[in-house]
Amino acid sequence: MIIINNEPTAYTPIFLGTTQHSLRLSLEMLIMVGMKLNDEIIETYNVTVSAIELGRLPNIGSEIAIDEITGSELSGFKAKIRQSDAQIGNMATIELENLVELKNVGRYQLLEGKNTMTQELHVAELTKENMILIRQLLGVTQPELAKKIGVSERTVWGIENGSQKISNKYVDKLLLAYKDFAESIEVQFDWVSLTFPDLTSKQVIADVLRLQENLFLERPTSQNFYTREMAFAGEKNIYIQDFAPVKNPETQAIEQKFGTTLYLTGKGTRLFEKALLEQNINWRNFFEKARQYRGHLTRLDIAINDKWGLLDMNELVKAVQEKRFWSKSKSYAVHGNVDDGWTVDFGKSPFVIRAYDKHKEQANKGYDTDVKTRVELELHQDKAEYVLDEWLNHDKKLVDTTFDILYTYLWFTNEPIDAQKLKSDKVREVIEQTVEPMPAWSLLTALGNRMKFVRQPKKQSVERIEKWVLQSVVPSLAVLKKTGHWHEIIEAINSVELSAEHQKLVEANLVNAITNAKSVLHQGNINFDKEKEKYDEETAEFEKKANLPF
Repeated sequence: MIIINNEPTAYTPIFLGTTQHSLRLSLEMLIMVGMKLNDEIIETYNVTVSAIELGRLPNIGSEIAIDEITGSELSGFKAKIRQSDAQIGNMATIELENLVELKNVGRYQLLEGKNTMTQELHVAELTKENMILIRQLLGVTQPELAKKIGVSERTVWGIENGSQKISNKYVDKLLLAYKDFAESIEVQFDWVSLTFPDLTSKQVIADVLRLQENLFLERPTSQNFYTREMAFAGEKNIYIQDFAPVKNPETQAIEQKFGTTLYLTGKGTRLFEKALLEQNINWRNFFEKARQYRGHLTRLDIAINDKWGLLDMNELVKAVQEKRFWSKSKSYAVHGNVDDGWTVDFGKSPFVIRAYDKHKEQANKGYDTDVKTRVELELHQDKAEYVLDEWLNHDKKLVDTTFDILYTYLWFTNEPIDAQKLKSDKVREVIEQTVEPMPAWSLLTALGNRMKFVRQPKKQSVERIEKWVLQSVVPSLAVLKKTGHWHEIIEAINSVELSAEHQKLVEANLVNAITNAKSVLHQGNINFDKEKEKYDEETAEFEKKANLPF
């Protein structure tokens, strides 16, 4: 006997195994339970159970002590364990915690190497050395700084020699007075991918993304075991992969296999922010909605953009080569060179911290950017979900979480770290107390929590085509014009038939709104930095162009 959503049944719950590779530090696990009746499994449920209440896992195929299951396919199912069979006790708790520590899994607090959830990640604090470096980077004297931010010279002098505490008010005055400095470091999403086990690509487009389906180009694919791909404007900025409908050879019926993965690449995240703006929601709202459809992250990249050039990649690479760094991961790799730009990776999937020369990377592609250096947190599967949990379930900003992880996981110093110190029980604390930090890295981690999460919505662009034309085609066109063949080029442009992919690109650039939510623009409460008036002007201009035939 078991109760399913308040309905008593004659089923006997049977344990069919776990459905994930690791335990969460919340001590909850996802298991598969079969409903047995007259020696047959009638139906199955994937349910979340308390690992402590359950105790040891039963043998597969044996009865499991579950009294009740509640929930739905959309929100997930939870199980209640019979108290008479519950194995709650110190031994079970200790064993589970030891297992978590051994496997190094769980909420991202694992980065600190703690065994309980009561202790937080390390939080970087501004030091007097940081304040001196800030003033030097601004290129001002103590008296000039004091006058600019409206404090006494004695206050600046006291903060920089350590005799006076660095208050939040003082830092706020500093950031308010120097606008460029306040915007020198920013955080944004650079890659988002989500898997939806119960949806098709068209359902993801309509219900989760809420984009116009006619702006997507459908084409076959063989990537990731999928057979169909839906690409926004025909380009892989925003695309969804799933299974193309197939005809059953026996019944001749069209059958659709469910399961799809959404990909928002670097440019795709910026473009999708325009859609979020039109829908009058923010990233947090989007992720909450995705979870309602049982979407789970397969990858999340959080980018920290250094627009001031605070970090020097040549210096970071040199520090790595000279062993002037500590990382919680023993794995690291250096790629690139001085001319094309360096990249340094710390760790391996499912969690990598990457630092690279963003400006040189874009320059090599023919683009320009105001970002000098970028530090990325690349998180996959459970690691991505744990960070998202922390953001959605706790009263903490994503920026704070991002820099807490960075500070906890990676640290650069001004001198090599003695091998003996790396063997100490509290290696991180020992290093911070005995080895001078790299000033730029110390300032980045300490100042980061004062920075903001930015959203930069962009319309789908033809920038790539335009750059190629300007660099490679225009010189040849100039020759044709000077030799009297210009009219032939114009005639060819006017008569050419665009491919389906090019057609989608044109539509995505000219359609008034890429979503079906234009009316919400007039409801206010826009959750983006971009002004509503400016956006209205842009959409009005698109609306004029949208009357063109395509």
